Amino acid sequence: MKAFLGMGLLGSNFVKAMLAKGDQVQVWNRTFSKAKALENDGARVMEDIVDAVKGVDLIHLTLKDDETVNEVLEAASSGFKPGVIIIDHTTTSAKGAIQRTADWKAKGFTYLHAPVFMGPPNALESSGSMLVSGDQQVITKVEAELSKMTGKLINLGPEEGKAAGLKLVGNSFLLAMTTGLSDTLSLAKAQGIPSSDVAALFNTWNPGAGMPARLGRILEGNFNNPSWELDMARKDAVLMIKAAEDGNTKLTVIPAIAKEMDNWIAKGHGSQDWSIIAKDNL
Repeated sequence: MKAFLGMGLLGSNFVKAMLAKGDQVQVWNRTFSKAKALENDGARVMEDIVDAVKGVDLIHLTLKDDETVNEVLEAASSGFKPGVIIIDHTTTSAKGAIQRTADWKAKGFTYLHAPVFMGPPNALESSGSMLVSGDQQVITKVEAELSKMTGKLINLGPEEGKAAGLKLVGNSFLLAMTTGLSDTLSLAKAQGIPSSDVAALFNTWNPGAGMPARLGRILEGNFNNPSWELDMARKDAVLMIKAAEDGNTKLTVIPAIAKEMDNWIAKGHGSQDWSIIAKDNL
């Protein structure tokens, strides 16, 4: 028997997948109706959080943030079975994950942070990626359980909080990519280019394919053999901003990038590769 706390889109689909595999799952959610909706799928629905965790060996969580995780675990703790393992899939701070690991260990319980790069469809299909780091004996103990839930379980080693930190790193890229796409569509709109043409361009020319090479160039720190000079990239940014203004549309990311380019040009790096703007982050 296991428990799952937090029946949002991700948590509820995790539970549906568990039930489909024959697991017995006790579920709880602050908004009871969200937990109640899983009753027809075979979940044991609990209105009291303490009842939800009684007698279980594993407790899974998908909640909002550090504060919510702390509140929910504290509220449930009087029902914890000795030796229970708490597996938290919430995106939280690394500091919070480290602190919870230590705090619950001091109380005689095991807490493991296992954040995911998985949307609700991935949770239902057991696809996508799950990150984990920390005590390798604990990870070995729950590896089979976690592997059933995801397409790829990525063990990042013994460092507590590393999984939480890299989850935020990955999410930062997703935010930057989506905002970049928003600027891309805005610039196309300003020039009267249909979004379908943008999609067709990217189906033919995939800029994402160059990401590993771009990252490699940045990590090497070799900016003296430019594939795109900073001065030329800044010139193109001017054209983008002007086109957007002429088309009465707004760019969110490009003006900030242009400002950072200006800082590096002022320091004398205009003839180097434009990726030098990332140098201070190495």
